[in-house]
Amino acid sequence: MNNLKKIGLTALGTALVATSVSAGEMSVSGGASIAMQHATDGDGANAGKKFQMGNQLTFTGGGTLDNGLDVSLSFIIDQADNDTDSTGGQGTSPFDSHSVSIGNDTLGTFTFHGEGADSAENAMHNVITGDLYDNDMGATAGSESSAGDNTMTYYNSSLYDGLTVGASYTPRAGNSDSEGDGLHASATAWSLQYDGVEGLSVGYASGENTTTKGSEADVDTYFISYAYGPVTVGYGATEYDSEATATDADRDLTTYEIAYTLTDSISISYGVETLETPNKASDVDQEVTGIKASYTAGGMTLGIAQVDAENVGFDNSATQDDEMWEVSASFAF
Repeated sequence: MNNLKKIGLTALGTALVATSVSAGEMSVSGGASIAMQHATDGDGANAGKKFQMGNQLTFTGGGTLDNGLDVSLSFIIDQADNDTDSTGGQGTSPFDSHSVSIGNDTLGTFTFHGEGADSAENAMHNVITGDLYDNDMGATAGSESSAGDNTMTYYNSSLYDGLTVGASYTPRAGNSDSEGDGLHASATAWSLQYDGVEGLSVGYASGENTTTKGSEADVDTYFISYAYGPVTVGYGATEYDSEATATDADRDLTTYEIAYTLTDSISISYGVETLETPNKASDVDQEVTGIKASYTAGGMTLGIAQVDAENVGFDNSATQDDEMWEVSASFAF
C-alpha cells in the first residue's frame, strides 16, 4: 500500500515538474472608490462624517501546462488594506491577497491561498446580505469557521450538472490547541451549491473553528435564493455550536434580503441580519437592517445606503442603537 502511494505521488510530482507552461500571459485590472459616510460610533454617540477612498490593483497570469492543467497566479495590491509595516505599525503595506491555482474544467481547481482566503464555509456564510453589520457601528456577526494564511481550497462543478462541490483545509497556526504545543489545530470545511434550476440557488456548508483551545466549534451554513423576473428573494442561516461553557458562546445568525432590479442599471435592496445567543435567555437579539440602491453605467457605480443597528452587543439600552448612511462612487478599469 505504501509503495503504491509513493509511486503515485512520484509520478504526479514528475509530471508537474517536467512539463512546461505554454501560452502564458499576464494582465492587470483595478478598482477605485470614493465614499462619504456618517455613522454613530457603536454606543449611540455621533461620530460625524468620514471620507474614505478605496484602491486596488489585481495582477493575474497563467497558462496551460503540456499535461492539460491550467496554472494561474493572482496577486492583489491594496494600500493599507490589512497588513502593517514591521517598523511603524501603520497600515502602509501595499500587499494583500495572493494565491496560486492549478486545475481544469474536468478535474476541478485546487488553490493555495498565501493570504486572504475563505474556507468553504466562510465563502457561503452571509452570502445573502453581504455583511450589513460591517459598517463601523460596533455590531458583530456570528462566528465562522477557521480560515487564514496558507488555506487550501478545492472546487469542482463538473461532477453533476449545476452542482458545485467545495472543500478547504486551514493548517495549524498561532494560538493554542488541545496538544498544548502553542499552535491551534488545523481546520476543514466543505460545501455543496446547486444552481441547476433557472433562477434558483441553494447551498449548504459545514466547517470547524479551532482557533482557541476549549472553545472549538462546529459551524453550519445554508442559504436559498430565487430570482423571478426583476425580483430576487434570499434567505440564509448559520449555526455556531461551541464547546465553550459560556452561555453566549453559541451564536445563530439569520439573514434575508429582497432585491428589485428596476432597469439594467438601477437596483434596490432591503436586507436584515439577526444575531442570537440561543443559550442565554437574558440577551436580546442584535438586528441590523439596511436599504441599498445603486446605479451602474459602464465601469462606474454610484451607490447610497442607509443601515440601522439595534441592540448592538445584545444590549437593549438606547445608546446601543446606531445608524449609518453612505454615499459612494466606485470605478472598475
